[in-house]
Amino acid sequence: MPLTAESAAQQIQERLKDIQQHIHKVDSERRRAETSIANIVRAQQSQIATPKLKSLLQSKILEATQEEATIRAALAKIHEIRNIRNERRIQARNAGNKEAIRRGALMKMVQLSAQTLPLFVSKPGERAPALCGAIPAESSYVAKVGDNVAALAKGIDEEENWILAEVVQFLHRQNKYDVIDIDEEQKDRHVLSKRKVIPLPLMRANPETDGHALFPKDTVVMALYPQTTCFYKAIVNRLPQTATEDYVLFEDSSYLNGYAEPLPVAQRYVIAYRPTKKGGSSGSGNLSSA
Repeated sequence: MPLTAESAAQQIQERLKDIQQHIHKVDSERRRAETSIANIVRAQQSQIATPKLKSLLQSKILEATQEEATIRAALAKIHEIRNIRNERRIQARNAGNKEAIRRGALMKMVQLSAQTLPLFVSKPGERAPALCGAIPAESSYVAKVGDNVAALAKGIDEEENWILAEVVQFLHRQNKYDVIDIDEEQKDRHVLSKRKVIPLPLMRANPETDGHALFPKDTVVMALYPQTTCFYKAIVNRLPQTATEDYVLFEDSSYLNGYAEPLPVAQRYVIAYRPTKKGGSSGSGNLSSA
């Protein structure tokens, strides 16, 4: 059943109230945690008996677990709001009500989408799942309607390039994707085989806890060139040190050493390298003038 504007607004408001409650709860739990930590420090300095100190530590672990659960609950509500807004956007597009977006605004949206991508927060011993950072999707995975993907599509010149596109539908019988170029100036639709579509990460990896979910230094990848909607061949020059940092180094034959100066690209737009039929850069054109 289609989600009406009124229903969507109501659902979002309900979740915003839940998030507000979670934030107040986290603030309260954080203050209680500070008191607990102060008690533990005093106990250590006073050399209190081990059983007493052990009890304080166990109590602090329990409090930290409760705080983590509250934060995760708030993050889940934020994710639900994103899904509701995305559903409304897809409905508007299908109804022919999609508003034209200027290129400058589109580039800001592309950047914001990467910055607000959910951060995977692993639990002790937990490994990052598929589509988190550099971890690819399972072979059987099908991107959802409205998801952004990298698509190997032909342009006006019949040359294939990896572009940033949005999934319109998946044609199960044909095992193909129907995608649309997100560039408002193009807005071309393409029906492509599954092997010509790469789902983009759905979560960011935290370098401080899940370094295994990042591309290692010197890995050849494809990355979205800043201020464009095309993916180009690149090599990782420096890994992000925090969840908000970017990577990579772009390849460019116009430079003497074969590479341009390092340019930052968000995790969302850095994916495993796949050569085109020509075997050269994934995107076309001179990067220095892109």
